[in-house]
Amino acid sequence: MIPWLGEEEAEAAAEAVRSGWVAQGPRVAEFERAFAEHLGVPHAVAVSSCTTALHLALIGAGVGHGDEVVVPSLSFIATANAVTYVGAVPVFADVDPATGNLTADTVAPLLTDRTKAVIAVDQGGIPVDLDAIRAVAEPRGATVIEDAACGAGATYRGRPAGAGAAIAAYSFHPRKLLTTGEGGMVTCHDAGLAARLRRLREHGMSVSAADRHTAAGGAAVVETYDEIGFNYRMTDIQAAIGLVQLGKLPAMVGRRRVLAERYRALLGPLAAGMVTDPPHGTGNYQACWLLLPDGAPDRTEVLARLADSGVSARRGIMAAHLEAPYKGTARVPLPATELITGRSLILPLFHTLSEEQQDTVAIALLEAVG
Repeated sequence: MIPWLGEEEAEAAAEAVRSGWVAQGPRVAEFERAFAEHLGVPHAVAVSSCTTALHLALIGAGVGHGDEVVVPSLSFIATANAVTYVGAVPVFADVDPATGNLTADTVAPLLTDRTKAVIAVDQGGIPVDLDAIRAVAEPRGATVIEDAACGAGATYRGRPAGAGAAIAAYSFHPRKLLTTGEGGMVTCHDAGLAARLRRLREHGMSVSAADRHTAAGGAAVVETYDEIGFNYRMTDIQAAIGLVQLGKLPAMVGRRRVLAERYRALLGPLAAGMVTDPPHGTGNYQACWLLLPDGAPDRTEVLARLADSGVSARRGIMAAHLEAPYKGTARVPLPATELITGRSLILPLFHTLSEEQQDTVAIALLEAVG
């Protein structure tokens, strides 16, 4: 992945520096409004990362010590870690082998009286079937949080991914389409929840630093701290970059989808293992991953052969239940998860990828697989 950053972002960041306001301030508020408008949701709260967004989302959903949260193991480990931050237990569910996402059928058997939430991930930018999961989880009193870390630019039933979730969390890490360097966003439909999340991201302050400084008689405004909060703020420099990136998002998605289809044409029989759009939406190809076919060389060998050809690919999506902090905690078999994590790889895909570079990748992969 190479972020699509240019002079416009550089100038926006420089203007924020020249303004003298570089911490969380007016540009963060503007980015929040623009992101919420893009999604068609009432509230967006900018934070320092998607991990902190998930942490605040779980607190906002009332998840605490001893509760259970159903999550996919097939996700970056931050999804499970956020659950442990609030003292809850991550319960790993299997995924659809075609999309890498949770389904209602994999979630339902794991719901118990202790289940407080489900975190449904838009894995690799492929939208999860949110409505189906909500239909099995919400009658049991579980809040469905959408981990849309990879989801900006994807669509679900004609709307932006995450727009229909009670709470959703987004990432702006450089591996994602829309980047602010580091950063994240929580979106929600409840005004009271949004106000609480804004307090929590800033140490629990009743009045933000920006509001104190811009209020009439600013020095006389005294904040209170009514609950323990966190330092999860985004800076105005990051938000300035994010505003430019948000305007480029449709072009990013369009280009990546064209490149993904070109990979599909170039890879011949290997294209059968490529991730594709589900019936309920469109992906943004944040990660263009494929499953190696039966009989292919070991993935480590394939990656080494690609590297020898000058191609930087990566192993596929990790499985948290196979990593040390969560080893042995899976309550049910996770065959699709283990298949995908063991046999998938991620191909180079970025906005400025040329046809010549893409040809090089395809030829090298076909040769590496044999």
